Amino acid sequence: MAENIKQTVEARAQEVLEPIVAGEGLELLEVEFLREREGWILRLFIDKPGGRVGLDECSQVSRAVDTVLDVEDIVPHEYNLEVSSPGVNRPLKKPVHFERVKGQKIKVKTFGPIGEPPRKNFTGTLTEVAADAIAVDVEGAGNFRISFKDIAKANLEFEF
Repeated sequence: MAENIKQTVEARAQEVLEPIVAGEGLELLEVEFLREREGWILRLFIDKPGGRVGLDECSQVSRAVDTVLDVEDIVPHEYNLEVSSPGVNRPLKKPVHFERVKGQKIKVKTFGPIGEPPRKNFTGTLTEVAADAIAVDVEGAGNFRISFKDIAKANLEFEF
């Protein structure tokens, strides 16, 4: 039951808030709805095309979406809203996100095993971004073509 509410809230929030965040000149990268020690949290990860997200942008988005969240009644109970920058290991969701980090190291987790030998985790250099798939060069294992529909989670793997 909790999993369905989580998915419903995340999907609905993404759908309703994306245009509002875009109206602020920013991009809504990801929405997380989860229970932490201090209660339920609706966390929005925002990005600024060609720039860095700071505290000002986070407060700006928080103010912009606050009323909409109340009016739309997206979350069925009490929660805290957090607006955050994606950080160094930014999530990659859309083809444009992958395009921005082409040539860099990424980590991809697929829904099920793919490739030969079959695997679900791929860490390597993003070599290609097509309309329906990406290619990741995994050191010592070769190049893997991964369809967008098979990607459960992907993020930039920041190297220190």
